[in-house]
Amino acid sequence: MEYNFTNYFENEVLRKRPYIKKEWCIEVVKNPIKVEPQENNRFRYWGKIEEFGNRILRVVTLADKLTIHNAFFDRSFKL
Repeated sequence: MEYNFTNYFENEVLRKRPYIKKEWCIEVVKNPIKVEPQENNRFRYWGKIEEFGNRILRVVTLADKLTIHNAFFDRSFKL
């Protein structure tokens, strides 16, 4: 599968959060610890990033589940 990134991700997310790696986002989507639908036909994925202190990264995809739109470390995540 080939993953893509929206212009918003490329221009805003990476600018605001340059420490987030695209590889991490792809790994979270491939192997999430939790997934749920979001409004506007998007999906939320959560995954643990060991390289970043075991923090939980939330990744949001578009409806195709292959286009990554947003990502941030989720301080309020509860399993």
